[in-house]
Amino acid sequence: MLVANRAEGPGILSADTIACGERWFAVNTQPFAELRAQRNLENQGFRTFMPRRRKMLRHARKLTAIEAPLFPRYLFIGFDPRRDQWRKVNSTFGVSRLVMLGEAPHPVPVGVIEALIAVTVDGGIVDLATRLQAGSPVRVMAGPFADQLARLEQLNDSGRACILLEILGRQVRATTQRHNLIPLG
Repeated sequence: MLVANRAEGPGILSADTIACGERWFAVNTQPFAELRAQRNLENQGFRTFMPRRRKMLRHARKLTAIEAPLFPRYLFIGFDPRRDQWRKVNSTFGVSRLVMLGEAPHPVPVGVIEALIAVTVDGGIVDLATRLQAGSPVRVMAGPFADQLARLEQLNDSGRACILLEILGRQVRATTQRHNLIPLG
């Protein structure tokens, strides 16, 4: 497993391993307070991971590229529930609550966070587009066809992807940035 390393910046992961017995847990944050919660949890000594994605924001006919949380209102922390004082997580500024199962924190299944970390680039940006292959099904995550299913037809070297969408019983060809697509399977 990997941990946050403050020397590289908050939430940036390095190749260090977390201690034996530690697991990843989900934290529900207050609206638009993911970064605040992450900073405050790291100040308390918790290891954090907040996967982000690149997103195009349209405002006043202007497109702006921003980094948005992959899971809005959630981030992940690593700790050992038998050793660490995890109850203070719920009273951290920016945190709504630690995801619980009864009276104990509920761990994220082993391998889920590790898989996200494995496809993280540029200091926390999850890049699922590295697994894209021509002919495979994809989901469009941004743009006018957001949340539509498509088939990837072609990728080019400039980061553009040609996709086939099923619209009104016909296949329609469209072009988008490859980081706007995630593979389905």
